[in-house]
Amino acid sequence: MLVLLMMLGATQTYAQSVRAPGNAVNLDDGIEEGPSNALGDDSQSDFWRNFRGGDPNDVNQMISALPEGAVMTTTGQHWRKFREDYIRKYAGWFPLGVIAILLLYHLIKGKMRIPGGYSGKTLPRFNINQRVAHWFMASVFIILGITGLIILLGRPLIVPVLGKEVNSVLTSASMQGHNLFGPLFILALLWMFFKFVRGNFFQIVDLKWILKLGGFFGGHVSSSQFNFGEKTWFWMVVLVGIVMSVTGILLLFPWLVDDLRWLQLSTILHAVGAILLISVLFGHIYVGTVGMEGSLDSMLKGQVDENWAKAHHDLWYEEVTGKSATDEEGTS
Repeated sequence: MLVLLMMLGATQTYAQSVRAPGNAVNLDDGIEEGPSNALGDDSQSDFWRNFRGGDPNDVNQMISALPEGAVMTTTGQHWRKFREDYIRKYAGWFPLGVIAILLLYHLIKGKMRIPGGYSGKTLPRFNINQRVAHWFMASVFIILGITGLIILLGRPLIVPVLGKEVNSVLTSASMQGHNLFGPLFILALLWMFFKFVRGNFFQIVDLKWILKLGGFFGGHVSSSQFNFGEKTWFWMVVLVGIVMSVTGILLLFPWLVDDLRWLQLSTILHAVGAILLISVLFGHIYVGTVGMEGSLDSMLKGQVDENWAKAHHDLWYEEVTGKSATDEEGTS
């Protein structure tokens, strides 16, 4: 009991010793009372919306400037939805559609034969440098096309048939190969451009080629060294190839841009450009192989038969030979 009394007395003495003196000043006097919450007039919703870069339901966020102070982007769901619902869903149908059209055409019209058959006389069409540039581009593009399609469509097409493990191995290998051969595509594109740009500028005669649908449904169509279809394919490869190169570099080195939306846009443009080139490539391969007699010789041997030149590139034939394409030996 004595101990308790002593402790109680000590507590009262300590409480009296820390009591404020009578002349103490209240520091709160004259200070305006602040807001009841740390955000001031902003609501929690406004704060987090700006923090994460805008309203995730606003599609305009895909192209509009990010709010000041934003440290996140909310366009990932829009990008994912577009990629899954449109690109992955419909991408494979475009190449298949082109193949179906070419197959139907071949069944109805058959192979385009050389009028009058082979003459036995040839003309030089492409030199060795041009042919190497062409096949180098073709090889790189085919590798990138196959690996790119596996990366893009492996999950919906390979998984249901071969399973997840096989798709995982193929996708991983395709990613490594795609990243390895991607820079080579840029080199191939530059090489092809400088070797083939001459002669690929559009001319007035190309309008006649368009009106006659290239002669695929009958009738003779005049053209120079390259016809309208070949010129269009050349410039498509060049222009779309530039887009593919730029977007590929950004995806390979993502730290080159600060805004994540550039990378999201790059994946879309890269996929769309690839599907476009792959689809048209089937037409190019068809005409250059089984679709037109004598065409493949130009890229394998560098030589073409004179009757082939008269039938398909008469203006070029007259330019390099100095003879008329409609003489008695001609078949046009």
